[in-house]
Amino acid sequence: MTSNPEPDEIRTDRLLLRRVGPDDVRSAIAVLSDPETHRFAPAGPPSAEQAAKMLVEWQANWAHDGIGYWAVELPETGEVIGFGGVRHQERDGEPTFNLFYRFRPRHWGRGYAPEMARAAIEWASRAEPGRPVVIITDPDNTPSQRVAEKLGFAHVGDSRTVVGPVLVWRLQEAMMAT
Repeated sequence: MTSNPEPDEIRTDRLLLRRVGPDDVRSAIAVLSDPETHRFAPAGPPSAEQAAKMLVEWQANWAHDGIGYWAVELPETGEVIGFGGVRHQERDGEPTFNLFYRFRPRHWGRGYAPEMARAAIEWASRAEPGRPVVIITDPDNTPSQRVAEKLGFAHVGDSRTVVGPVLVWRLQEAMMAT
């Protein structure tokens, strides 16, 4: 369990990052079930029911670990434009933080994913210093890979999941210190 949890909300220059809750189910279904947001996912988008279950799982992460994925809002409108953040994950027997980001397609290309991710990385480095941050991408998902590179992640290997091959990206130690 995280010994240094952050407040329920974090503000960046343009975003409000807040703990996910039951009221986010419609937004979760809209974002996560959109085929365009899963263009590179071999299994395709989750059904509405599966997306709602993912939201419940994320709430459980918060309750158990005091850390998890956020609903990402535009503060001026209150629109949930995506979900992302870090949560605990074992990778090859090593405790890591998995950095995740998924945004509504109409908000792509505006720098929101890196902005949210930087806040998540900063939070993770304070919450559990030394725990590595990783990103898992589909081999064909070059937009997500560009975000990883922009954030200072390096491709450190290839792996497989139940849905197929993936690339593993790891934040370089020098970046975590900054």
